[in-house]
Amino acid sequence: MKRMQAHRTRRPLCAALMAGALVAPMAQAQGCRAESAAQAPVVVELYTSEGCNSCPPADRWLSTLKDKPGVLAAAFHVDYWDRLGWKDRFGSARHTQRQAQQQAAAGSRYSYTPQVVVNGRDWRRWPELPTPASNPPVRLTMQRSGEQIELQVQPMHDTQQRWTLWWAALEDGHVSDVKAGENNGVTLRHDHVVRHHGSVEPFSGALTRRIDVPSRGEGGRALRVLVVVTDATSGATAQALQLRCAS
Repeated sequence: MKRMQAHRTRRPLCAALMAGALVAPMAQAQGCRAESAAQAPVVVELYTSEGCNSCPPADRWLSTLKDKPGVLAAAFHVDYWDRLGWKDRFGSARHTQRQAQQQAAAGSRYSYTPQVVVNGRDWRRWPELPTPASNPPVRLTMQRSGEQIELQVQPMHDTQQRWTLWWAALEDGHVSDVKAGENNGVTLRHDHVVRHHGSVEPFSGALTRRIDVPSRGEGGRALRVLVVVTDATSGATAQALQLRCAS
């Protein structure tokens, strides 16, 4: 584990994303669709960097979660280790800002890598993960048409509960031959890499929102889209869904 403002190496920390979401894309000429299931998946976010030598074990572990039932994962590459001599091409100041903004709600005292956040909480027990929650309070659907995705959130009960929503477009199968910094000479492999992401301000009741997301990723890679609805106060995951369209 590495603190944002320290150079010490500690025991790596990681977590995973469990997705009890039904990913049921229906391949069509113009798009595909997915609906959430009767269980809310466990959502795992990994904050990582190619410039951090304690991160590769976490990256490898996250890769094992691909297509694992009940698990959804996203890897946010931060940019604050770029100063050590290797620039992580997936790193983003926006990801660094997201980690800092999430810090208090997640229950962590500082930003560090690798950090795993599970269902909105700092999680230091990976690879152990909690089980998906039954009877989620909202239902999610996603429909892709070309370069646009329509998100729909439908509360299961008539309450004034306030929610927030974030989404991320993910790519798999990236390989980097690191030439400098702490991982000099190491070949790194990455999955669940966040290439685009956004959020929706707190809302209550039903929501319909359209977002623009490319249909393909870098080099023609398949681009998966993850949507997560959280409690606006606690940050806890209420429901999540992933859309993976056929080629």
